Amino acid sequence: MGNATISRSELPLILLRPFFHRGLECMGMVFKKNALLESIAKTLQGARWTHEQNCWYLPCHRAAYEAAKKAFEGKAQLDRDELKQYLEQRKTLVAPTQEKISGATAKLMMEFPLEEANLRAYAQFKDLLILKGYSPNTIRNYCTEFHLLLRLLGNRSVSALTKPQVMSYLLWLLEKQGCSETKLHTTVNAIKFYFEKVLERATEFYDLPRPKKPYKLPSILAASEVIDMINKMTNLKHKCILMTGYAGGLRVSEIVGLKIADIDSKRMMIHIRGAKGKKDRMVPLSQVLLISLREYHLAYHPKVYLFENPNGGPYSVRRTQQIIQEAKRAAGIHKQGSIHMLRHSYATHLMEAGTDLRYIQELLGHNSIRTTMRYTHVSIKSLGNIQSPLDRLHWE
Repeated sequence: MGNATISRSELPLILLRPFFHRGLECMGMVFKKNALLESIAKTLQGARWTHEQNCWYLPCHRAAYEAAKKAFEGKAQLDRDELKQYLEQRKTLVAPTQEKISGATAKLMMEFPLEEANLRAYAQFKDLLILKGYSPNTIRNYCTEFHLLLRLLGNRSVSALTKPQVMSYLLWLLEKQGCSETKLHTTVNAIKFYFEKVLERATEFYDLPRPKKPYKLPSILAASEVIDMINKMTNLKHKCILMTGYAGGLRVSEIVGLKIADIDSKRMMIHIRGAKGKKDRMVPLSQVLLISLREYHLAYHPKVYLFENPNGGPYSVRRTQQIIQEAKRAAGIHKQGSIHMLRHSYATHLMEAGTDLRYIQELLGHNSIRTTMRYTHVSIKSLGNIQSPLDRLHWE
């Protein structure tokens, strides 16, 4: 009697299950105890065993999948439904240039996969934001809020939502989730963008009792504190980063985005390109800063960006933010604030030196003079000369 041919339906089943392990996306191979399948799994390049998931696993990429498919051909059936669903979510929700993702992002895609229609809606939403030239920050914030709504919808299509249902969701965010005025504002804008721009429906207005936005004054460094921080920095690059931020009143994105060609030593100007609101502006180049930048250039030899990572490309925002925290600790300064406090200090010190408010507005790149006027609330020139009534009392 010859060997009987085993039909595909009789082959043992291997479930390909995505999971996140040790900082990496993985593809688990889950099957019932089977000596043959286990021996094949062990031979696959990069295969590892995890007690937590109780299975053999491979890195979650196409080459590993193709290798597993070839190795198990004729020996087992591969159930890739879970893997396929995860990869479809990833393709839509994660930027193509982003090779690694966080465990939290992977968990969201596995535990709260979007229904097919909502996944398409998200892709259309994001694509239109990009086509209309929205800033990366706005795209990220809008997509985050839109994705939260889509996750909560389950199998319901977002396009079928009525205005009362949207209002109910917004009120839930406000009353039950305690979301901030800023978050609610972003959510409303994201939802309006989807219905009005993507679906091309009529303009909608959501009349909500928005929480009062707290009015907070910026943290301001004294001139002596700026000097102390800069002097305490032993790393020349870090020192120049702080000096550049203060000398031009630059945002952190503007500091890391500066290119060598943007430093115009002939006209003594810094050209800030594509700043907030996609606006260019010019700010004066400090003579003191120029001397330090020339010393830095000779030591570090940056190629394109003024401040570059060791492997090229612009210095990271995160590392730049860490520098000012290190500088504050070194100088014994306990004021709260990020590197943006250098920008606040720049504006306040200009105001205290008598610089016209309109010039300060232009230097900072503010659309409205009202934004610039908040520095009048922290200026020593405005408030410091007012004598406390306690000091006017006659003490014996």
